[in-house]
Amino acid sequence: MVSTQDDELNLIREQRRLALQKQLESQAAKQADAEVKAHEAQRISQGLDAAMKKLLSPEARSRLSAISMATPERAEMIKQSIVQLHGQGKITSLMTDEQLKQLLQSQSKSRRSASIRRI
Repeated sequence: MVSTQDDELNLIREQRRLALQKQLESQAAKQADAEVKAHEAQRISQGLDAAMKKLLSPEARSRLSAISMATPERAEMIKQSIVQLHGQGKITSLMTDEQLKQLLQSQSKSRRSASIRRI
């Protein structure tokens, strides 16, 4: 009777050990994936920053960094669109602050165009 209880207890312990081992392996895989994604995002961000140094004037870079402080997501979208414009050949020289302002206006959701009708 004692040996069957010991066997059952050992079986339960082994099942629990295997479950914990699977859980740890799963967590390790998730952590590794997260690290790879973070590294890739950092590499892309560094590439965009290097491109901005080549494509933007100092004033335009300053404006873009101010936008980045306020809304980082919007700044990333702007950087990507600048790189796309350069890739399409629409930007051939340094983008000035005025050109960046025009790009920002074209990308912003215009509040002026909204019309309000009263009934």
